Amino acid sequence: MSMEQRIEAAAPTASAAHSSRSWSEPLVFVIMVALLVIAPKAIYPMFIMQALCFALFACAFNLLIGYVGLLSFGHALYFGWASYLAAHSAKVWGFPPELAILTGTLTACLLGIISGSLAIRRQGIYFAMITLALAQMMFFFALQLKFTGGEDGIQAVPRGKLFGSIDLSDQTNMYFTTVGIFLFGFLLIYRIIHSPFGEVLKGIRENEARAISLGYKTDRYKLMAFVLSATLAGLAGSTKAIVLQIASLTDVDWPMSGEVVLMALVGGLGTVFGPVAGAFIVVAMQNYLAQVGQWVTVIQGVIFVVCVLAFRRGVIGEIAHHLRIKL
Repeated sequence: MSMEQRIEAAAPTASAAHSSRSWSEPLVFVIMVALLVIAPKAIYPMFIMQALCFALFACAFNLLIGYVGLLSFGHALYFGWASYLAAHSAKVWGFPPELAILTGTLTACLLGIISGSLAIRRQGIYFAMITLALAQMMFFFALQLKFTGGEDGIQAVPRGKLFGSIDLSDQTNMYFTTVGIFLFGFLLIYRIIHSPFGEVLKGIRENEARAISLGYKTDRYKLMAFVLSATLAGLAGSTKAIVLQIASLTDVDWPMSGEVVLMALVGGLGTVFGPVAGAFIVVAMQNYLAQVGQWVTVIQGVIFVVCVLAFRRGVIGEIAHHLRIKL
């Protein structure tokens, strides 16, 4: 049986998926872009840029758990180490922002290949524990290595000039650069999940044994999805280092891995716009409830419990379910 025939047998064809795709996703995407253009006039731009970095991080994580069914507890590894390498290359090596972001992203890609090759050998809770163990190992190195700055992190990262001409110290330039990077990552994920490759990933999520029986090398597909997810998480971490001008231990620690799980769950696993909404909700809580101190984590826990009990599809997932549209 040829590869084309196996694709047709294992999952809905690309044309079938295209015909079932509703008008709602393009419409909501246009609304989202319009909101991002006008939002700086009403909302503090730094907050939006921070939220967009975490939204891209959550979308990358959702690609793995929402469409392949692999729960990683160590995605801070790629986000945090990409942040470190982008910050170090910009501050110490003098790289321009585009090369600094590329350096961080490629670092996450390499780490994704290594850790993904080890993790996908196991399934379920064993897969999750391996990803957590690898992330904690790299957290130890981040704490001990001199170039990371230990508990101080890498501070005062220069933003530089994008392509040698666009000064990112200007808030407007930095904002629209961040929006552009976010939309690039978002559309790339959207294209992946609506491609024949994405249909195979969904088939593996629904019934891996059936996919194997049809001749698919599922480990290879899962590794590709893992590396793509890690690379896009690295793109988010690198951008965050340039936007906030800091890379710290917080980025690579295990609570960050927990936060991205919370973002995806609150927004809606397996939905296109759910992780974006979840990231904005969690970042807004952290910013606007900062005055309550450690109680923020308690509030996050309560919201997590409410979502699990009352909104099992997440905020966007529930809205899409009741309106009977795809989001």
